[in-house]
Amino acid sequence: MGLVVDMSTQRDRSAPASPKREAEGRRCALSDIRNIGIIAHIDAGKTTTSERILFYSGRVHRMGEVHDGTAVMDWMVQEQERGITITSAATTCFWHDHQINLIDTPGHVDFTVEVERSLRVLDGAVGVFCGVGGVQPQSETVWRQANKYRVPRLAFVNKLDRKGAQLERVIRSMRDVLGANAHALQLPVGQEEAFSGMVDLVRMRQFSFDEASQGATVVEVEISQEHAHRAEAARAALVEAVAEVDEAVLESYMESADVPAELLKAGIRRATIASRFVPVLCGSALKNKGVQPLLDAIVDYLPSPLEVPAVHGVHPKSGEEEARASSDFEPLCALVFKIVMDSFVGKLAFVRVYSGVLKKQGNVYLPRNRKREKAQRLLQLHANRREEVDALYAGEIGALVGSKLATTGDTLCAENDPILLENIVFPEPVLSMAIEPRTQADRAKLDDALRNLSEEDPTFRIATDPESGQTLIRGMGELHLEILKDRMLREYKVQANAGRPMVAYRETIQAENKGDFAFDREIGGQRHYARIILRVSPLARGAGIPVEFAASSEEVPHAMRRAVEEGIADALVTGVLGNYPLVDVKVVVVGGENRPDESSDIAFRSAAVMALREAVRAADPVLLEPIMNLEIVTPEACVGDVLGDINSRRGRIRDIAAVDGHQVVKADVPLAEMFGYATALRSLSKGRASYSMEPSQFDVVPEGLRQNVLNR
Repeated sequence: MGLVVDMSTQRDRSAPASPKREAEGRRCALSDIRNIGIIAHIDAGKTTTSERILFYSGRVHRMGEVHDGTAVMDWMVQEQERGITITSAATTCFWHDHQINLIDTPGHVDFTVEVERSLRVLDGAVGVFCGVGGVQPQSETVWRQANKYRVPRLAFVNKLDRKGAQLERVIRSMRDVLGANAHALQLPVGQEEAFSGMVDLVRMRQFSFDEASQGATVVEVEISQEHAHRAEAARAALVEAVAEVDEAVLESYMESADVPAELLKAGIRRATIASRFVPVLCGSALKNKGVQPLLDAIVDYLPSPLEVPAVHGVHPKSGEEEARASSDFEPLCALVFKIVMDSFVGKLAFVRVYSGVLKKQGNVYLPRNRKREKAQRLLQLHANRREEVDALYAGEIGALVGSKLATTGDTLCAENDPILLENIVFPEPVLSMAIEPRTQADRAKLDDALRNLSEEDPTFRIATDPESGQTLIRGMGELHLEILKDRMLREYKVQANAGRPMVAYRETIQAENKGDFAFDREIGGQRHYARIILRVSPLARGAGIPVEFAASSEEVPHAMRRAVEEGIADALVTGVLGNYPLVDVKVVVVGGENRPDESSDIAFRSAAVMALREAVRAADPVLLEPIMNLEIVTPEACVGDVLGDINSRRGRIRDIAAVDGHQVVKADVPLAEMFGYATALRSLSKGRASYSMEPSQFDVVPEGLRQNVLNR
């Protein structure tokens, strides 16, 4: 006889006791908070999973669907039309008396900045993987981003009801491709269309989901005879895997192979929080199977703010390291991780409070610009709907309304006990596009739109073409620029003409050389003189642009070095071949000449600009173009045509592998050759192939093509 369980009324008793680190008025104890993100490749089912989490936790009363354009988390018009997530959406829900602050992130590579800034402030993450596609290109990207911020993760293998879905293959792929110590906590009951539930290997129980209640009623029974032997073997393997990374489980295992469920659960939690273990769950979010056990796992295995290391920063004046533990009684420390320009309430600054209490009408200090402002209003977030609150406590995520000073990456802290957290580093845009207003009346509106959109999106840049004077907008890809252009029209009512997207090239050097320039001019009746001698050297790709001083203080006084650095920075921005930025160049100022009565900031800055350009021109400069990591899934019959097309686009094939009757082709292809590729691939494969791509590196433009690029 099966036991019918109402999952919404179960009480979790495994959470650790809450220490006395909390102020009165909190909505939830610190130990009962989970700040998590949903991360994955595009179309793995992130938003569908998020919608089910909101429905089963009681946050919404109607289940939204991505394909119908009714998903709560995909609230932008552009998201609903395209059926993809473009901007990360934050919400708060409750499960087993635990507060889950959830951020649903995009899966498309053009919007990877949303994943980057979300992971920066989260304590845990759920990686969603397609049961058929497994580890896909963007899966690798978001996993690496989570590694960068040391975010503990668990995995949810979705779409197990689809043809060709295999849990075991996805787990092997996670181990091989991601290097994750991934192990299943569940076994699927039934395969593909027959998938009906799962066996919980920790508690050794079997679950199925009542379709009449849209999966809200979970039926828990003893493991059926059909699956008992396989479950016993799988649990033994799970216990051994946990014993390898947790001493308490190992001690119990040495005494008896049958480790108690509570002890095993505690061991999995410790190993997951330490990022030594990745629990894997399974289900089908679209078919309403497996989401409640996923919620249980979020509560059971992902950390509270008390279980992650204290946040570290520096004192803005002394530069000494500072730390803030997660407590309401520590000095205030919060990070602005996102800016949204709202047409109703104005500027919203999304914040994660690490310590202290951010109070409504209270003062906050911004150490970046050394200014103070008042927190006029505070909000708790639910996608594009908000709830006003009097305070945001340590461990919470919310929004500050109407801040005039805050930008993405800013620290908010107590003025009498300041701290400056490490800023968020964002990728450089790879595409640019000229844009101009259709009428003079649209010019002011275009300027406002560009300013607001660039404040929201750190990967969206605005520049002016030095030759034509045109306004250029720069972004991460064709879709990124298309969405931005669409938002200008719909949200800001700007009628604008846009040109064809252009590749954001770079310049670098291939040899070492010196530059020597003396600036000697009379300006406004006063003589300005300075001489700079510098050396440039090539560096490996991605090494940056370090600037060093080897000149003596008599040759280049310390008071003038700031001007020299600014001059070098000016010259690096424009390059020497086609006004493209210089990258991967080491600059060493080796000498100079200073005349106390005639030398000035202007002279040193100008001398540095000209000396650098002279050195770069003589150091074998070359043009670099962005190379994309391309993955194509195509029927075997179309492989020849696909490979021929890649070769015609100057692509290099890295790998071809057979997966479930299809061929997966991996290649490196210049971005300049990929415009309109979706249409071309559709034509080559009669609509049966699909592809995804992400930036890989910059590489030298072939000599025969360089002049064509420079003449554009």
